[in-house]
This record gives sequence, structure tokens and C-alpha cells, in this order.
Amino acid sequence: MALSLRTRWGMWAALATGLSVLLVAAGLFFTVTALMRRSQEEKVIGAVQAVQNLIERQHDDFNYQVTGQVFINPRDLERIADGSGQRTGLELRLLLSSNGQTQNFSTRQFPSGVSSTLKPGRYELDDEYVLVNQLAPNAALTVLADGRPLQEARRAFLRALTFLLPLSLLLSLLVGWLVAGRLLAPVRRLEGAARRIGEGADLRQPLPGAGQGDELARLSLTLQDSFARLADSRDREQAFLRAAAHDLRSPLAALQARVDSTLARERDPERYRQDLREVGRDITRLSTLANHLLLLARDPSAMAKAPVPLRELAAEAVDRARELAPEADVDLKAPQPVTMTGDRVLLGQAIWNLTMNAVKHAPEATVTVSVQGQPDGSAHVTVQDNGPGVSADTLARLGEAFYRPDGSRTGDGHGLGLALARRAAELHGGQLTLESAPGKGFRATLHLPNTLPPGARLGTHEPGPTRSTPEPAH
Repeated sequence: MALSLRTRWGMWAALATGLSVLLVAAGLFFTVTALMRRSQEEKVIGAVQAVQNLIERQHDDFNYQVTGQVFINPRDLERIADGSGQRTGLELRLLLSSNGQTQNFSTRQFPSGVSSTLKPGRYELDDEYVLVNQLAPNAALTVLADGRPLQEARRAFLRALTFLLPLSLLLSLLVGWLVAGRLLAPVRRLEGAARRIGEGADLRQPLPGAGQGDELARLSLTLQDSFARLADSRDREQAFLRAAAHDLRSPLAALQARVDSTLARERDPERYRQDLREVGRDITRLSTLANHLLLLARDPSAMAKAPVPLRELAAEAVDRARELAPEADVDLKAPQPVTMTGDRVLLGQAIWNLTMNAVKHAPEATVTVSVQGQPDGSAHVTVQDNGPGVSADTLARLGEAFYRPDGSRTGDGHGLGLALARRAAELHGGQLTLESAPGKGFRATLHLPNTLPPGARLGTHEPGPTRSTPEPAH
């Protein structure tokens, strides 16, 4: 079972607090232990120095000159062990060897179980710290320090840690749980709002806390803007589907009516041929519409990526336009070959649509198709006419799928020509710009970025002609 974010947040807070407590406790433990041990060693070293001074004074005494033996008064050792009248926890034993005899001088509470044969060094005996120091060839001093205070301090520290660590973990877990609840409250509100939006399908509903404040506020604002864009996209798709259904229904209904009328009674062969030609035109119109819809819905990942000769595509569009509209004045302006990497079908259809739209909506004007490479490696394909132009309101909507100005709602057009050209530009990382004003003609420009393969450049020799016949633009 997955833990909630609030629970995980609280547990991480408890874990971090526990690790911090352990780290601080370990640091304090080792620091205090080192300080106590150093203090103990300093007392031991001080006692060793005092005993050595005492032996040197006794060595210089008159009695030593007469008897050749050093006599240490045990009370002197007691004073050294007691320091300045305060018990320091030290016990001393001095072994002096002279003439084959060993003299033993010690404080009253020096344990009798400590061996006199210990070699010079430091020892840990139970709770005692023992230092054996060779003061002279015939003098050995054993200093015994009480280690119980250090052990008791360690045990007290461990008892405190055993009590404080669980308490700190519980406290940090509680605080983390409460703080996580406060911090996640906006997330819960956002979750509820998103659920309501999903259930009600109102993508434009404002989200709580959206703004430029903290990260959650910016997240809410981003989601709100994303939902709004999705709503706009949904509205466009619905309008697109309604328009597509309407444009499909009309030729289908006309085709069905014509077939029913033809089959209703016997007709002469010429009339059948005429009806079949009408049926063929309806089928062509349906086929064209279907092809345009498929091109508009094309997946970018399914696009071909190959060198595309733009001047050749423009020449094909001009030749085809002259064939379909002999009265039209269509010219090509492409001084140098320009090759780009992309989808030949899409780019060819886009140039063809722009050319035929100009021929159709400016029938008595001069149409010029220009192909020009740019210094940065990009390319521009421009179709310009000197016809009547369009108003600003109409220009703003040109390029929308199925949009047709009032003056062009008759005929075989579907309002997909400019929409497909714009889609083709977007799929190639470019854009389509439209410029016009009443009485000043119309200009459509395909801006295509530099997508040439490595080593290629503008103005290179184009591949041999591979003529393709684009679908008629509508």
C-alpha cells in the first residue's frame, strides 16, 4: 500500500531529526569523553612529576649520603595524591630498588591486587586507569586513577540519549505531519478543483490559489492556462468536426440524390454519361476533401525527411495552374535552386494551395510565385497577387479550417487551402504569414527554417524532376 505524501513527509522529517540528534549526540559524547580523559591524564602526569621531584630531594638529603637509601614518607605521597586538599581520585605506589632490596611506598587506598611487575606503560584495569612510569633505573612509579566518574558520565549520557532520541523522533514526526498538512492543503484544494473540472468538463473554471506567489500558486496558474488552451483547442476541434461533417454531408447528399434520380427512370446513353460525369465530380470533391483532412491531421513523426527542391515544386504549381486556368497570368520568380529537408508531399501541396487560391480569388490579377534562399539557410516561398485584397477582419480569420469569406462560399472550395499551408509550415518548424489590404493585393509567405542535412547548402543542384500532380486547392 502506497503511503500518502503527508505521511512520507512526516517520516522523512522524523528521520532527518533522528539523524541530526544522533550526529550531535555522537559529537558531544566524544568531545566530553576526550576532555575528561585529558583532564585525568593531566592529573596523572602532574603526580608523576611531583613524585619525581620528591625522590630527587630525598636523593640529595643527608640521610641518603650516609645510608645510601631513599626514604619516602607515605604522607608525602598522600599530599601529592590529594593535590590541594581535594581528593583527585589518584592512588600512588613507588617501588625503589637498592642493594638487592625493594622498598614499597604507597598511599593508604592503593589496591593490593595491582601487580608490581607491570612494565612501563598505560593500562585499563576494570574501572581504573593505570600508568606505570620508570622514574629511574631503580625507581618505578605506578599511578592509579579512578575511572568510575568517566564511566558514570558515559552511562548517564547513553541513558539520556536512549530517552531523548525516541522523544525527538515522535516530536519531529508530529511536527512534520502538522506542517505537511498545512503545506499540502492548497494541493488538496487544487485536486478537488481539478476533479470538478473533469466531472463538469468546464476547462475554463478558475483554479484556487492561481497567481505569481509561491510554487503552488504558479503551478495552479500554469494548469489554469493549460486548461484554457485545451478548452480553446477543444472548441476548435468541435468547430472543425462540425464544418467537416457539413462539407462531407453536402456532396454525399448531392451524390445520393443524383444517383437516385438517375436510377428513377430509363435514360438515353448520353444522359447517363452526363450523370456519371456529375457523379465523378462529386467523388473528386469528396476525395480532395478527404486528402486535405488527412494532411491536416498528419502526425509529425510520420513526416518524410528528405531533400525537397522548392523551385521545382513552385514550377510544377505554376505549370499546373496555367493548365487549369489558361486565362490566368501566373509567373515564377526563382533565380537559384533552393533545397530544403522536409516532406515533399506537404510542401508541394502547400505551394499549390497558395498558388491556386491566388488564381481563384484574383482571376484578373497577376500572380507571382517567388522562391528565395536566405543567408541563414532558411527559405521563403511567396505567392503574391495584385488583386483586390481583403479586409483586416477577413485577413485575421484566413487560415482557419473551413473558413471561407462571404464572397467565396460558392463553388467547390472547402476553406482548407490556407489551413493546410499553415499546418505544413508548422510541421516544418516554420510559419505562414498573410498580408493584405483592400485594393493592395494579397501576399502569402511560407517561412521555412534551415533544416538542411550536414554538408548541404542553398543553391546546390537540385535532384532530377520527379513530377507529382497535387490535388486541386480549395
